[in-house]
Amino acid sequence: MPRIDLDAISVKYTDHGTGEPLVLVHGHPFDRSMWQPQIERFAGAQWRVIAPDLRGYGETTVVPGKTHLETFARDLGELLDRLDVDRIVLGGLSMGGQIVMEFHRLFPERVRGLLLADTSPVGETEAGKRVRNDTADRLLREGLGAYAGEVLPKMVAPHNLVALPAVGEHVLGMMRGAPAEGAAAALRGRAERLDYVESLGTVAVPTLIVVGSDDEYTPVAEAELMHRRIDGSKLVVIEGAAHMPNLERQDEFDAALEAFLSSVAGGRGGEVRFGS
Repeated sequence: MPRIDLDAISVKYTDHGTGEPLVLVHGHPFDRSMWQPQIERFAGAQWRVIAPDLRGYGETTVVPGKTHLETFARDLGELLDRLDVDRIVLGGLSMGGQIVMEFHRLFPERVRGLLLADTSPVGETEAGKRVRNDTADRLLREGLGAYAGEVLPKMVAPHNLVALPAVGEHVLGMMRGAPAEGAAAALRGRAERLDYVESLGTVAVPTLIVVGSDDEYTPVAEAELMHRRIDGSKLVVIEGAAHMPNLERQDEFDAALEAFLSSVAGGRGGEVRFGS
């Protein structure tokens, strides 16, 4: 996979296909491989799929301290500049979705469409700030091994850990492999994130909102809030999935994304529930 040097960091990224650019942003504490099924499904003549490892994750430069969502978004903008890519369909899951919202806030003219998966637009609470900073301290002390095991049943629904062991192994491996300094820096930055609820009202491009029905981190109510704020958005609830529906219910997730990409110029809205 290619690597490119930006002003401050060196970014490893996947870049497959020759069509219109679709950029996918991973969550915490993952890496670009969380999007591998979607890269394989959509990259081709119609879509050029670009998926970077974020600053501090995967094979991209680790920068200790504190990494704000604005920094991630500007890294992404610089990467696209180096690749000579202008307007994009931009998607992200969890923290990746918050980076997508920040990118749209900074560079709305560069966005053709948005995918917001299992994410929240709400600013951090005081209690949440303490938890994120305490967790950052813990990761620096202990690494991600024990933490990864504890959060796995929230990332992937327990019934899916039994039915889809390869998915659980992939998610656990990504988390255990995340650099502690990078993950801690992102947690500290997210503790200070903006509230995007009001700014979502300015979104004027087709938007797909996806959420797992069993997601404890960003419940369906968070997705419904974004759906209300973004005029003409489509909300898809994927039954039986938790925080990683693109892996837990790949077929349903891909069907929703394919329908969205096919109609991105039209921006049709509505609500759909996949699964039983």
